[in-house]
Amino acid sequence: MNESQAREEMCRVGQSLFARGYVHATAGNISVRLDDGFLITPTDACLGWLDPARLAKLDLQGQQISGDKASKTIALHRQIYAAACLHAPSTRCVIHTHSTHGVALSLNATGPELLPPITPYFVMKVGHVPLTAYHHPGSPAAAQEVANLIAQYAAQGTPIRAVMLPRLGPNVWHDTPAAAMATLEELEETARLMVLQPQTPALPEDELQKLRDTFGARW
Repeated sequence: MNESQAREEMCRVGQSLFARGYVHATAGNISVRLDDGFLITPTDACLGWLDPARLAKLDLQGQQISGDKASKTIALHRQIYAAACLHAPSTRCVIHTHSTHGVALSLNATGPELLPPITPYFVMKVGHVPLTAYHHPGSPAAAQEVANLIAQYAAQGTPIRAVMLPRLGPNVWHDTPAAAMATLEELEETARLMVLQPQTPALPEDELQKLRDTFGARW
């Protein structure tokens, strides 16, 4: 995907997420890692009305070189790319939203992860979603904690594609904007199921093993 294609795809994904209620107002952001830097949605931009020409472009050191003012979350996104690419070099897109059901679950969450493995597609398409401590938006401590979690889960053989920032929302990453969006969708829909049926038990270990053996699930 070249830069022009990446700009168009970021806007297409942003409009789709906004139209279907995964983001609202000016919440959320999308970035893409290019060979020569990064693209990210501008600060306070509505994802439903993005202009490809006005997306912020930054160099490899995170210094802005064109477009509207970059979202402050570029620091977090850069940490995610740096950590995730050590075991998944094809990682090219990060999406952050304030998705309702995921945030709702995080408000009273006490465990190390947002969700148990309640559906096979959550296990296969999303995987573990660790919770961070609460940090204010744009906190450098949040970026470092996310990078540490990515390294921790990779070291134990269960690489992750998402983390949950309590009271704020998920960050998900994948090889393309479309793939990252699909991961975000599966995460939010699983959170919705858990809100609707909070007593849902986790899949038993033998079923999880079948998903590992048959589909390569990283759980």
